[in-house]
Amino acid sequence: MFSRTDLAEVIGERTLRVSDLKKLEKAVAAFLLSENKAEDLDSLMRDVMRYRAEHGLVEATVVSAFPLTREVRSDVLSALKAEYPTAKSYHLNEQVDPGVIGGVRLEMANEELDLTVRGKLNTLKRLTAAREN
Repeated sequence: MFSRTDLAEVIGERTLRVSDLKKLEKAVAAFLLSENKAEDLDSLMRDVMRYRAEHGLVEATVVSAFPLTREVRSDVLSALKAEYPTAKSYHLNEQVDPGVIGGVRLEMANEELDLTVRGKLNTLKRLTAAREN
């Protein structure tokens, strides 16, 4: 049996031209189900996304309360290009989550940038609690 890293590398290599991350995720999930390894989906997909990013395809999921405006989409792409200047292509997966009060959350292979109102309030709460101790 392959290690998760080896499997991610094979999947990543064979899917560098696939731009629909949801379709890729469904195919990987189907494979993992057939192998009774469905619990590995999230970690395997992170490894696949990391492999793809290392090979020039940077993908990010942008979570917001409402569909992104052209301006916000452009700002997010600019931030990705600044963070990964040598990438060959960039792909945004947009996800609407009514639980997001405002702002956006940017999820990538190894990191998350939480610019939501809830995220900022949680950060303020942690800082205030730390200051009180």
